[in-house]
Amino acid sequence: AFKIPGFGKLPGDILIKKKNFTFYFPLATCLILSILLTLILNLIFRK
Repeated sequence: AFKIPGFGKLPGDILIKKKNFTFYFPLATCLILSILLTLILNLIFRK
């Protein structure tokens, strides 16, 4: 799979580990990806 070093372990990513349960929600990673994609797509589709 495609991986970027350090990506997915940013401050703001939520990780909760219990005995038999792990919850991971990459909040900061999703936010940064959303901003980057928005900027790139705006540059591509600008008239």
